[in-house]
This record gives sequence, C-alpha cells and structure tokens, in this order.
Amino acid sequence: MNIVFVEPGFPTNQRRFVLALAGVGANVFGVGESEEWALDEEVRDAMTGYYRVDNVTSVHQLTEAVRYFQSRVWVDKLEATVESHTMAAAQVREACGIPGTSVRATWLCRDKPSMKQALREVGVPTAASTAADHASEVWDFAAEIGYPLILKPRAGAGAQDTTRVDNDTELAHALTVFGAHGATSIAVEEFVEGHEGFYDTIVHDNAIVHDWATHYYPNVLEAMRTRWISPQFVTTNRMADNPFYAEVADLGHRVIEAFDIGTSATHMEWFYGPKGLRFSEIGARPPGVGAWDLYCASNDVDVYREWAHILTHGGPERPMTRPYAAGLVAIRPDRDGSITGYSGIEDVFARHGEWILDSHFPHVGHHTQAVEAGYMANAYVRLRHPDYDHLRWMLDDVGRTIHVYGG
Repeated sequence: MNIVFVEPGFPTNQRRFVLALAGVGANVFGVGESEEWALDEEVRDAMTGYYRVDNVTSVHQLTEAVRYFQSRVWVDKLEATVESHTMAAAQVREACGIPGTSVRATWLCRDKPSMKQALREVGVPTAASTAADHASEVWDFAAEIGYPLILKPRAGAGAQDTTRVDNDTELAHALTVFGAHGATSIAVEEFVEGHEGFYDTIVHDNAIVHDWATHYYPNVLEAMRTRWISPQFVTTNRMADNPFYAEVADLGHRVIEAFDIGTSATHMEWFYGPKGLRFSEIGARPPGVGAWDLYCASNDVDVYREWAHILTHGGPERPMTRPYAAGLVAIRPDRDGSITGYSGIEDVFARHGEWILDSHFPHVGHHTQAVEAGYMANAYVRLRHPDYDHLRWMLDDVGRTIHVYGG
C-alpha cells in the first residue's frame, strides 16, 4: 500500500507514525516543510519518497506534492495526524480522488458550532452553542442562555485560547481580547458543569477497533489557568464491564457514525455531571500531549503500529488487554522566567521508581513556559500501575513532592 504522510518531521513524534507505517509494510511518501537532509536518518530510510513544500496547510502546494507522487505510483491513502493539517489533507483527498475522511467530516470536527449543531440534530447530548461573527450575537446568546459561558476559536484544538466568562464585565473583556487578536468569528458555548475526560479511538469504516478512556484532574480550564495545580490526565484500565464507560463508548460511536469519519484516529472530549454525560468535541486525529504513549505503556502494545496496521491491513495486530492504568502529572515552575532549581525529585524516584515510565525536567537556566502552554510545557512525570486508585495516589504524591523553582 502506498501512503502519503503529511509532515514527517515536526512535531517530533510524527516520526513514530512514519516508522510504524513502514514497519507494517506500507510504502511511505512524505510531504513536509523541512529539507529532506534535515530529517533524521531513520525517518529518511523509512520513506520511499519525499516532497518538500513551503507550507503543508496550503491546499495548492499539498495537491502539487500528491499529484507528483500520483504521476509515479498509485496512492492509496493520504494521512495527516496534526489538527491544523487535517482540512488541507481532506480537500486534497477529494481533489485527487483518494479515499479517506471527507471535507464535510473534517469541517464538522474543526468548526465547533457546526459540530454541535450537527450532533444536536441526531440527538447527541451536547452544550448549547452558536457561531458569532459580531459582538452583538454573543451578547444575544448570553442573554438567552445565561452565564457561565465558554468562548473559543471556531477551529481551535483543546483548550487553546479558550476563555470562561461569568458576567457581563468578563464577557466585554474577552470580546476585546479576541478582537485584538484579529478573530473574525468565535464559538460561544453554554458552560457544562461536571467532570471532564476524553475518549480516543482508532476506527475502520466507522467501526471502533481500539478505544481508551482518560480522565482529567482537574478539568482543563482550571488546570490551564492555575499555577499551583499540578494537573494530571490518567487513562483507566477499568473499561471492561463498566456501564459508565459503555455509555461513553456508545456516545463516541454515535458521533463517529453521524460524521461518517471512516478510517481514522479520533479524539473526543466529554463531561459528566448533574445533567449526565455530555459530548464536548471531536478531532479526526490522534490526541496530543503524549496520550498515545500512555496507551502504549498501559497495554504493552505499540499503539502507533496498531494505527498503521489498521490503515494498511484493515484490522488490528494485537488487542488492548489493559494490565495497567497510566498517567501524567505536570509540575509548573513557581514563577515564570528561568528554571533556578528543583527539590523532591530524589524522594519521588525512591518511592515510585519502579512505576515511573519517564520524566522531563528542563535544565537549570532553561526558560519557563506559561501555565497555559499545556501539560508537557515544563516538567512532568509519567507513571503506570495495575491499580487505578494507587496510580492516582502516586500522581498526587509526585505533584505534592516535586517543586520547580523559577526566577
């Protein structure tokens, strides 16, 4: 099978998709913004061909690259695993006659108001929302729905640039900020109270082949706005015969079928609270922040290879047996600037070393990144354990014990 893969060089984990595809027997043709010589040797050796473009999100440039390969071989698939690349890839698939996730499905996965409207039409429970091109539309929505509200870019990923507002003053300020950033249209949503998590899948012809359920502690907006919190996300190994996760999986499958995702990785966010289970959003691509690495560790299975095997051969190579729960705890510097030191690392490794998967501690003198930059922006530790509750305790202990000092 001949597969064109968008951007094998950046971000760094893109190489794992290329190596996995080659490892299951696919011929991989890369399209990227780096010079081929700048890619690492292993990635270069894994590819059958490479075409450099200035911008992989340019439909024109990506079309030229794909048609170049089509003039030489039959192209079976065109794959993109980064959120910002998915729409260009979908448009080029349709222009070049390559099967895969459609422009419609990709649009619904990218444009949050359209996404939620489409889901309400098929009975999937989700928050009230609207797309707003003018401030007056936001004020009208606030008057109808009430506070709190969530404002976000229409095509944003995760919590990036997402803002909660609780009153008129905060709404006026948020609209000023979005305007200053040049936003011409934003998504406005009802705030849904409840615990937040995500549900990830790899699907083939809309059928879920592999799936995982993961929890945030605390919810993302709080985690990305509060410096002292050492936030976590934890993938469970308790999905079997659990009615709640069965409900999550059923909701996810309904979304996949409603959008006709086809064959792809997906990432879906959900809330569970007083109003029950509510769908938040979906991306037709793998999750970010190293979530697949946790799924690999929790199952002793190479999830990247599973994705490649499903794309190339139409089915899985190995099952997900879930012997472990696995999680990440992020540890923020006490202030922005540069890292000046650490404490507690030795204590954590002495207590939990056998369960630690890996860790990242930027060197002293390294510039810090802002709290809202995400879970892997500064220091973090990843662990696994057969017992979910004990893993949660270890993650809490790491967050309490390790301190990162900035100045």
